Amino acid sequence: MKKSERMNQMLRFINQKQQFTLQDLMQEFQISKRTAIRDIASLEELGAPIYAEYGRYGGYRLLQQMQLPPISFNTGELHALYFAIQALRSFSNLPFQATFRSIHEKFISALSDKQRLEIQNIEHRVSFKHTEQIKDSENLEFLLMAAVQNTVIQIVYHNARTSRHKESSSSYVTNSNVRTIQPIALYAMRGYWYCQAYDLHKQAYRIFRCDRISSPQLTDIEPLDHIKELSLQDAHSLWKPSEQAIPFQCRINEAGMELFHQEHFPSMKLEVYAEQTYLVGSYEPHELEFIIRYLAGYGKSIQIMKPASLKQALRQYYLDLLEHV
Repeated sequence: MKKSERMNQMLRFINQKQQFTLQDLMQEFQISKRTAIRDIASLEELGAPIYAEYGRYGGYRLLQQMQLPPISFNTGELHALYFAIQALRSFSNLPFQATFRSIHEKFISALSDKQRLEIQNIEHRVSFKHTEQIKDSENLEFLLMAAVQNTVIQIVYHNARTSRHKESSSSYVTNSNVRTIQPIALYAMRGYWYCQAYDLHKQAYRIFRCDRISSPQLTDIEPLDHIKELSLQDAHSLWKPSEQAIPFQCRINEAGMELFHQEHFPSMKLEVYAEQTYLVGSYEPHELEFIIRYLAGYGKSIQIMKPASLKQALRQYYLDLLEHV
């Protein structure tokens, strides 16, 4: 990092922190003690009102907050921002109703002529392949703010299940029910938005497809303390199958393991027995259609070992596909 850039970031750092030590600067900016001392002197020359406090618990204190210069980005940061903005292109729904077009236009208009030319050159050299959003999710902002503010909400959740008939190989039935949940986090994967949440009625961690959530409402229910501090990754540790959950086991090869690492869910994992790798997990009875479609994506890279009912359901799924060929 250039010294001028480090000075800019250091001004923002001490302006926010107000009180700091040499060790704080050394750790934050990965610099030596000697460099930290020189940088403080440079900041004072720039007019930063820094006061040195001596003694065992001494350090430095900013006498008053400063008027900071506008934020500037170096070339690498601009390119990184451009790549990040491209990730928004495939989403028709985003929290706070952000759209790719408006963000992209504001970003491009803020660039210098030289920077704009560099971005245009990147556009001609890099291709972004996205998974398009499959279903609209109208309540993302409400769900996200409920997670941020640790509030308990009530939703109507539309479970989609499949019933098979001779005259129709797969007809879909929607089963709606009211749920009381405490949202934890949102994430997007394979064209869908998902909400990690704690279901207060079932007293269990669950993942809800956001496009199946409707009529969200705030409640007066006190949020659970042990849920408040959970992060997106920590939430997976709460996963527990219900008493009705059906365990499954599939033998999986190396190609299948690569597919697993691309997409898997908290209810499944890889285990090794006698030098053979297996995909193991469980699914709820109403998730049969979901697990069948998921396992079908592995093709010949897996072999269902148990239960027999799952093997039969996958076989029927393939037969239904053949009828449409």
